[in-house]
Amino acid sequence: MRFGRVFAVAAAASLALAGCAGGSSSSGSGDSSTLKIGFMGDLTGENSGIVIPPRNGAKLAIDEYNKTNPATKLELKEYDSQGKPEQATSLIATAVGQDKITALIGPAFSGESKAIGGQLEQNKIPSVSPSATGPGLAANGWKYWHRVVANDNDQGPAIANFLVTAKSPKKAYVISDDQEYSVGLADAFEKTFKEKNIPVDRDKFAKDASDYSSTVQKVKAANPDVILFGGYYAQGSRLLKQLRDSQVTATFATGDGSLDAQLVSGAGAAAAEKAVIGCPCNIKDAGTGDEFVTKYKAAYNTDPAIYATEGYDAATAIINAVKAGNTTSEKINEFLKTIDVKGVSKQIKFKENGEPETNAIYVYQVTGGVIKNLGASTEAKLNG
Repeated sequence: MRFGRVFAVAAAASLALAGCAGGSSSSGSGDSSTLKIGFMGDLTGENSGIVIPPRNGAKLAIDEYNKTNPATKLELKEYDSQGKPEQATSLIATAVGQDKITALIGPAFSGESKAIGGQLEQNKIPSVSPSATGPGLAANGWKYWHRVVANDNDQGPAIANFLVTAKSPKKAYVISDDQEYSVGLADAFEKTFKEKNIPVDRDKFAKDASDYSSTVQKVKAANPDVILFGGYYAQGSRLLKQLRDSQVTATFATGDGSLDAQLVSGAGAAAAEKAVIGCPCNIKDAGTGDEFVTKYKAAYNTDPAIYATEGYDAATAIINAVKAGNTTSEKINEFLKTIDVKGVSKQIKFKENGEPETNAIYVYQVTGGVIKNLGASTEAKLNG
């Protein structure tokens, strides 16, 4: 029944979008002095902690641009998908058909990106995601899709290889829930361990489950040296707590979806201590005098967190297109093919398939209840 309802919503949304197809004529014809730029992601749901920072980064970039009093201003329109693909499908119909956005920053997550990528392509709306890492997104042949982060085929092996070097594990255990992103990252973990001839077991639980005792017992029986979780912090924190409550002490590692202080608060500081998190993001440290950190804190009264710089860079890519005189969706997309500028997170340059040219992965570790940046995965050293 759930599948049927989701299919019906998706079908209706697709028809709505088809009715307003024609792309740039209905979504940024250049007739107005203000263009609407969408931002889509989980802004109020259980994993909003990793989407609000890139939203803030994008808003900061657009606010700075508008303060220069340009001939064409930008209006940021927010679409709170709560990370749900079916909700994203409904929202994009509104964004394109009613609001007539010219471009989209996001979607933030891989599942929702997969769900609406075809509609964006059909309506010729360029998108730049600051955080969706599913590797399959680049294999759809989409010409209007881009992201500024490395994908899970870079992230997963980098994290697994880092642990092989740091911990010399004799056995690994890979866990995920059933979300698109989670499964993809877990697949990359598992593949890497197999390539290293390290025995690896695998288990999966439902996203909305709260009791992971079956998985925990399987892990306990396997007695691995390292446990890798593909998923977001809402599920990761519960899993980590239940593992530690059952006296499973193996090194726990996860990816960018869990890089948030709520991993620590949700699991408890003692349970989260020494947990390892990898991310294709290099979070700017507070107190360094970095210009972006200073501006971000002045605007939001908090330090930049995961993907704040990537949100800023995703917006900057679109802003640079408009600065160059491109005020239609199709012209902005053409500009994105050629952009090559220094961003605050990395060099902003896209491959033909929309992937970023830069794919560095960074390692973080919970130390004293705080998540600390240890540096690039090829150079980082664990604190115990």
